[in-house]
Amino acid sequence: MAIKALSYIGVNSDKFEDWSYYCQKNLGMQLVDRGKGILSFRMDDQKQRLTITGDKGDNLGFLGWEVENKEDLQSFASKLEENKIEVTQGKSLFADQRFVEDLIYFNDPQGNRIELVYNPMNDTNPFKPGRPISGFKTGALGMGHAVVHVKKIDDLIPFYTEVLGFKISDYSHTPISLCFFHVNGRHHSLALFGSGRTGFHHFMVEYNSLDDVGQGYDLLQYEDNKIAYTLGRHTNDYMTSFYSITPSGFFIENGWGGRIIDPKTWKPIETFEGPSFWGHERLYLPDEERMKFRNKRLETASEGKQAPLFIDCPWLYSNTINKK
Repeated sequence: MAIKALSYIGVNSDKFEDWSYYCQKNLGMQLVDRGKGILSFRMDDQKQRLTITGDKGDNLGFLGWEVENKEDLQSFASKLEENKIEVTQGKSLFADQRFVEDLIYFNDPQGNRIELVYNPMNDTNPFKPGRPISGFKTGALGMGHAVVHVKKIDDLIPFYTEVLGFKISDYSHTPISLCFFHVNGRHHSLALFGSGRTGFHHFMVEYNSLDDVGQGYDLLQYEDNKIAYTLGRHTNDYMTSFYSITPSGFFIENGWGGRIIDPKTWKPIETFEGPSFWGHERLYLPDEERMKFRNKRLETASEGKQAPLFIDCPWLYSNTINKK
């Protein structure tokens, strides 16, 4: 019984025109015609990766996590109910709307809607990006990762580790409290941000080429209030990325070169370097809050802390070798 990947994300918003332009022309996703009242986007062969529900709120609607076997749905349902979590079995019509064979859904202890799904459907037509990109890094690693605000991290960690079986990758307390979880070889597919509030902080999409990230940055950096974090590199997953501001106000991390780990041998660690080796200036923050992150980066730089020259990212180097 295991969750193996982040399959899809739903966002509650009725800003269809803004989201349609943003996802296609800035992110490079493909808009799929699902009729009125909903927006649906592809990133690869899977029929649906991102859904804009049409509901007001501009917040996280749901996170869809793929399980290994169909029987896992009932196993998880039993375990959730044993832990006083109300579970609903998805009907066939609802499963069709999500383009999966079967699913269950429930809320985590903070009220975030979680859907466990089996066998997401693929499209027979090739993926056609909304802007010229090399494609997204998905497949067995899933859609990317999601980061949610939480009031108290310690209240949610047991739910995700003991009930849902997520594994901790690492955690930190300086300059902010964060806990990162993996379900496959991607360094993290979920993170909890101990900001003292609730809501969606960001989700990440990973591109096959650094140029896809850089060109996306150019498309946005000359416009007002479009960049939340400048281009930079993270300390734990080695992702080179920037964060753009979505039409709903939360962020999307546009990344490349993320770290691949071995889930069987990985041991959780506490990190002290701060979130980024360099860059990721948080333009959206007031000066006082922004300086906390800047000072931590300068401290990390003064100590000469950097990512390894040869990072543990087999897909990156295999692709490089194959192109030569």
